[in-house]
Amino acid sequence: MRYFRITRYDNGQTPFGQGMMVRLFIKWLCLAVAVLFADYALDGISTTGFGSALFAAAALGLLNMVFRPILLILTLPINVLSLGLFTFVINAFMLKIASGLIPGFTVTGFWAAVFGAFLISIINWILTLLIGEKRMYTYSDTPGPRNGRPDGKSGAIDLNKRNDKWQ
Repeated sequence: MRYFRITRYDNGQTPFGQGMMVRLFIKWLCLAVAVLFADYALDGISTTGFGSALFAAAALGLLNMVFRPILLILTLPINVLSLGLFTFVINAFMLKIASGLIPGFTVTGFWAAVFGAFLISIINWILTLLIGEKRMYTYSDTPGPRNGRPDGKSGAIDLNKRNDKWQ
C-alpha cells in the first residue's frame, strides 16, 4: 500500500512564514547563480554583475509565476504534439522578456535564449538538489501519525485501488 502525505510548508520548525521566506531567498540565490553561470557559459547572455543577475532572477521568478502557466495552457496542443519540447520555447520567451525588463541583463538571439533557458533550468535544478530542499509531500508505505486530528484520520491519502475503486 502506498500513501501520499502532505506536510506543512514550513514543517512547523519556525514561526509561520519565516521558513518559507528563507526557502524563497535560497531559491532566488540559486536562480541568480544559474543566470551568472549562463552568462559565463554562453555568448548570447550577458550581465553587468551580481546585482543584475539578482534582479534578472527576481524577474524570471515573477514571470514564471504569473505568465508561464497561462502560456503553457494556451500552447498545450503544440506542447503535446512536440512531446513537451515547446516548453523550451516558452522558457526562452520568459528569458527574453526578463532581459527586456532588467537593465544590465541582455539576451541576444532566439537560440541564445533557448540554450540559456535550458542551461539555467538545469543549473537551478542541480543547485536545488544540492541544498537538499524539502518538499511539501512525501511518499510512504505506512500511514502517517495521527497528527492530533479530532476525526482520528491519519492525514495520508491511500493511492491504491481496491475493488476497482479509489479508497
